[in-house]
Amino acid sequence: MSREGAGRHGRGGRDDDGSRERSMVPKATFRSYYGRPVLKPPVWEWKVPAYLFTGGLSAGSALLAAGADLTRRPELARAGRIGGFGALLVSTYLLVADLGRPERFHHMLRVAKPSSPMSMGTWILVAYGPGSALAAAAELLPAGVRASLPGRLLRMAARPAGLSAALLAPGLASYTAVLLSQTAVPAWHDARRELPFVFTGSAAASGAGLGMLLAPVAEAGPARRLGVVGAAAELVASRLVDRRPGLVTEAYTTGRPHRLRQASEYLTLGGALTALTLARRSRAAAAAGGLALLAGSVLQRFGTFEAGVVSTKDPAYVVKPQRERLAARAEGGG
Repeated sequence: MSREGAGRHGRGGRDDDGSRERSMVPKATFRSYYGRPVLKPPVWEWKVPAYLFTGGLSAGSALLAAGADLTRRPELARAGRIGGFGALLVSTYLLVADLGRPERFHHMLRVAKPSSPMSMGTWILVAYGPGSALAAAAELLPAGVRASLPGRLLRMAARPAGLSAALLAPGLASYTAVLLSQTAVPAWHDARRELPFVFTGSAAASGAGLGMLLAPVAEAGPARRLGVVGAAAELVASRLVDRRPGLVTEAYTTGRPHRLRQASEYLTLGGALTALTLARRSRAAAAAGGLALLAGSVLQRFGTFEAGVVSTKDPAYVVKPQRERLAARAEGGG
């Protein structure tokens, strides 16, 4: 061995990968055993990203409805309460359908584990549901029942029920992001700090979009403002995901996930700009802006889901970050 080689690889020296001893085998390429992925891709179907969207929509609508009720905007409150409960019903169906057997949802209620996002999310959903249902039921009462004693009692309970749903709405909007980020899926786990803000902002934007779509322009001021704030939070957090250092970011910025999330960004930005301008005077523009916010939220959830699937299929997203962490530890320990 030459001196140069001895200096690079001899005892006490370092190889290119940070180790002290010369490697006797070539560096591994990003291939898996018999061509199989290192991680098993998620077996979830389209129902899961759809569930992520409808849960966020319900949460955003409940929050908006509570504010509209407190500020005496009955049409906006009605739209948020009914729309929020309708989204909750769809979300619950999608969750149970994805579990395969309805009793599995019931089994998750046997214990409450603060360390488990799935357990906490299940309990948040169960606690949130009654308030959303009562508030929506009060809006759906037939005119002949409203004046009866049960009707008056239900209408009296609508405000506290709606407020209880609004208090739990942020947890409902964000727990799914925590749930995803606690898995071994590289794209979700590496974005664990940003995903809750992406999902919460998206939930607020979608709830606002529903309010802009269904409520009169004169009452939709809070929906327009919430849409702008939610869209800004979603867009900023989404850009932070795209700019994270490391290879895993490519799962979000290339291929189908990138196209979905880019379309989401355009729609969300367009909806927010419409809320700031034309939607203040035009009912048609308000409806178009609301639809754009809703569509942007849908595509954001599907794009994030697809990025996770992509990151499990390519071994590079698993192997390279692990290698970088081992090299960093070797450098620190040396």
